Amino acid sequence: MAKNDGDPFPIDDVIERVRRAVEPFPKAALFELAEEGHDSPFELLVACIISIRTRDETMYPTAVRFFEQARTPSAVSKMTPEGIDEIIQTSSFHERKAQQIHDIARTIVDEHDGQLPCEEDVLLSFHGVGPKCANLVLGIACHQEFIGVDVHVHRITNRWGYVDTKRPEQTMVALEEELPRQYWLDINRLLVPFGKHICTGRRPHCSACPILDPCAQKGVTDYR
Repeated sequence: MAKNDGDPFPIDDVIERVRRAVEPFPKAALFELAEEGHDSPFELLVACIISIRTRDETMYPTAVRFFEQARTPSAVSKMTPEGIDEIIQTSSFHERKAQQIHDIARTIVDEHDGQLPCEEDVLLSFHGVGPKCANLVLGIACHQEFIGVDVHVHRITNRWGYVDTKRPEQTMVALEEELPRQYWLDINRLLVPFGKHICTGRRPHCSACPILDPCAQKGVTDYR
């Protein structure tokens, strides 16, 4: 049973506690790339594709290495899938991702005059691009109100008892109904490092967690 059962979840206080807790840790890689100037919708889409099934510690240098060679749809479209693959081979499923990145770049050049528009339907029309990457691109690069739900956001918000869902897509819908809009972008920015270093998938650090008192600890059977 959730702690403070019957009381509203103190999301404002929780967000501030998480914000303080993650200050010592590396930032979520997509947000760090954007802060360092790789903030175009296309660059962040490429980085998000590279990140799929790949840890931030690997994705970040891989994306930076790729952007040293090409940063625009026009430049990427002139590469070969094999050339792209050679650069991003440190990421999981790199051959598939290389072809996907090349195809997207060609489509943007052919159908959108070389500029990726900040439009949800366009992003979701690309093969292999789902709501997580689309929403993160729209939120970070386009400054639109979207929620990026990855494994950390899904796991932690359910563990808190803030939402009760089975799949990330359901979590996105639930958060759109529950989460105040001022936190829609921050929820991913904050919960990625929080999930990697404190509220981990296995044996979370509950004894040292600043969110322990309102957290329902749903699904937690063993912790530190």
